[in-house]
Amino acid sequence: MPRLSEVIAALDALWPAERAEQWDAVGTVCGDPEAEVSRVLFAVDPVQEIVDEAVRLGAGLLVTHHPLYLRGTTTVAASTFKGRVVHDLIKNDIALHVAHTNADSADPGVSDALAGALDLRVVGPLVPDATDEHGRRGLGRVCALEHPLTLAEFADRAAKCLPATAQGIRVAGDPEQPIRTVAVSGGSGDSLFDAVRAAGVDAFLTADLRHHPVSEARAQAPLALLDAAHWATEWPWCELAAAQLDEISDRNGWGLRVHVSKTVTDPWTAHSASSSTASTPGAPN
Repeated sequence: MPRLSEVIAALDALWPAERAEQWDAVGTVCGDPEAEVSRVLFAVDPVQEIVDEAVRLGAGLLVTHHPLYLRGTTTVAASTFKGRVVHDLIKNDIALHVAHTNADSADPGVSDALAGALDLRVVGPLVPDATDEHGRRGLGRVCALEHPLTLAEFADRAAKCLPATAQGIRVAGDPEQPIRTVAVSGGSGDSLFDAVRAAGVDAFLTADLRHHPVSEARAQAPLALLDAAHWATEWPWCELAAAQLDEISDRNGWGLRVHVSKTVTDPWTAHSASSSTASTPGAPN
């Protein structure tokens, strides 16, 4: 079995910490470099449910996309929910490693996995990494559909292909609009509207879209927008990352058992649709 330090070195080669955004907190949060690792669990969120799953699984390493302490902390007391996570990880000899924005911009990265889940052909990065001479790394992806779909049909595809959440897929645009090209970005993407407009795509699928950015984007261009749950747009990366580590394990003869958590950690738990009426929709009188 490999030592934790060997597995972390392999993960750092996939997602170098120096490619993370300056505000980000990536890398190893806890874990003994000399400890042996036989099982690895991938998940989006380092929350208690996932730690409990790692304990039941007997994992020696938990790899998550989201950081545990993004803004730092002055305590890891078990009386706090994040402190409890740290205590449970250490008590059960489970290391925690985070790959966040360094996995977003990787080749392949979070948005490649999202495009793959939606059966889209990746053309290139939406916001290219200027340091990549091959032009493959960067934020988001510009994609093409094999055959045109209406916006309604593409939204249905997204709802079926992405993990089910209470939110589902919200859509802004004409349901009959033909969609041939799509920009995708796993996670929060409403800071990328300038790049999306410059790409000239028919639609943009991302998460966490807010009222004002969407309203302004729709006013500036006939761009169809699809808003999925944040967790759902990033979960496909877990399967991609697990497959990458599996390949590395096979190549090195490590015999790692790599797992992907299917626990839904999206914080929204229910959705109640607005009632439809025969009259024109509008604000209540």
